[in-house]
Amino acid sequence: MEIARFRASLRSHRRFALDTCIFIYQWEANPRYAPLADCIFSSLEQGDSSAVTSTITMTELLVHPYRQNALMRANDLFGLLSTYPNLEWVAPHLEIASRAAKIRAQFGLQTPDALQAATAIHAQATAFLTNDPVFERVNELEAIILDQFL
Repeated sequence: MEIARFRASLRSHRRFALDTCIFIYQWEANPRYAPLADCIFSSLEQGDSSAVTSTITMTELLVHPYRQNALMRANDLFGLLSTYPNLEWVAPHLEIASRAAKIRAQFGLQTPDALQAATAIHAQATAFLTNDPVFERVNELEAIILDQFL
């Protein structure tokens, strides 16, 4: 695992965007990705950088606990993430929707991914942290794929 190279990549961006998988890796302490997720969230906690994500992320994160009727877990997750330091949650609005449609048309992303990318661009993030190489198609952002650091 190339933690030092990953940290350097993070430091090269003033503001980055986070895909849903990053939160899942951290929340579930995924053994493969937790060290990288720890770097991301430590960077936010220490104020070294700021991040943005779409409110679509929260929707995706809460499905599993709600499906399992784990309301305490859903509430804990919501409470923790909605107040996380240096993390901005951006709801889709018409400007983001229009940009997402352009991204979908130009790069062939599915609607949730296009909304994530459009949110990142709208919020002036310069990188998108993910494990989905589909984001490498979007030339307005640097896609930082976690698997490339393992």
